[in-house]
Amino acid sequence: MATQQPVPQPARLPAGCQVAQACPAFLITIDTEGDNLWARPREIAVRNAAYLPRFQELCERYGFKPTYVTNWEMANAPEFLEFGRDLVGRGAGEIGMHLHAWNSPPVIPLTDDDFAHLTYLMEYPEEQIREKVEVLTDKLEEAFGTKMYSHRAGRFGLDETYARVLIEAGYLVDCSVTPHISWRSNLGDPTGSGGSDYRGFPESAYFMDDQNISRAGGSPLLEVPLTVISREGSALKGAARAVLERLPLGTLGCRVARRFLPRYWMLRANRRNRKELLGILSIARAEGRDYLEFMHHSSEFMPGGSPQFPTVASIDALYDDLEEVFSTAHRHWTGCTLKDYYDRFHSQRSDGTTGGTG
Repeated sequence: MATQQPVPQPARLPAGCQVAQACPAFLITIDTEGDNLWARPREIAVRNAAYLPRFQELCERYGFKPTYVTNWEMANAPEFLEFGRDLVGRGAGEIGMHLHAWNSPPVIPLTDDDFAHLTYLMEYPEEQIREKVEVLTDKLEEAFGTKMYSHRAGRFGLDETYARVLIEAGYLVDCSVTPHISWRSNLGDPTGSGGSDYRGFPESAYFMDDQNISRAGGSPLLEVPLTVISREGSALKGAARAVLERLPLGTLGCRVARRFLPRYWMLRANRRNRKELLGILSIARAEGRDYLEFMHHSSEFMPGGSPQFPTVASIDALYDDLEEVFSTAHRHWTGCTLKDYYDRFHSQRSDGTTGGTG
């Protein structure tokens, strides 16, 4: 069992930080969705809502304020509604939007079986994209009594049309970009081109160009990319990785490549990467990044809610890792929501200051 840790004392501000708003930010984004969607269920359960208070208590002990980007089934889940309203009422976190196109109304089939294919919203006609965004936004704002400002695309799938629809709907922050990662091989519509390719996208926050979301521009939508750090390394290391990765998925060589020669580190816990998570924190400090962004799925806090965490023991191991990571982050970063970070970034840009490399 994970052991209960003492409540930390307020962190001393890092050197050079006179107020918390000037400190590097630790952002936590939770894709808040139904149970084990990796299994492509036809009937989506929402039992994982009951497991969120444990995580929220951990965050609050370290002064962190998660942003729960929320999809359709969770916006209709009574237990999550109670949790989210309390969260918003206490200012302990933020509710944002997370849209899974295959079951978010209006449900108009795109393929022969959208539930099986897990279609990307960006694959739908523009008017259907707009309608789905409007319906879920209205649902969330009515349910939680607060404006929706923050968003992450389902399956990280974002393009220029989708970004412009978000801007029209009043969103200020997106966190769909995963630098160094291509999702092209993850198909939605089997006749489509797959997910977004974020290789070459910035690692730091930037106001998007709505004609080319890979670069900074004049739109009001702030992109806050998930923290992903390249580990490509030397040419020799890359050649060895390429040989191993050509082996069939699941073989020893493929597993060795993924474990010991990863192309990147993502700030996302998987029960086997505590060392890498702490390494990301160390690299971020050395580089002077002005934020870190951690992500997780709500169902990954529930035993059996995901392939990665099938048992109570695996969840307790997860919390042991999170205690270590959060206690380390607590000493150097201050917690804020995505909207809080937007306000800081916008203010710094307006007065001519900058926050770091992000």
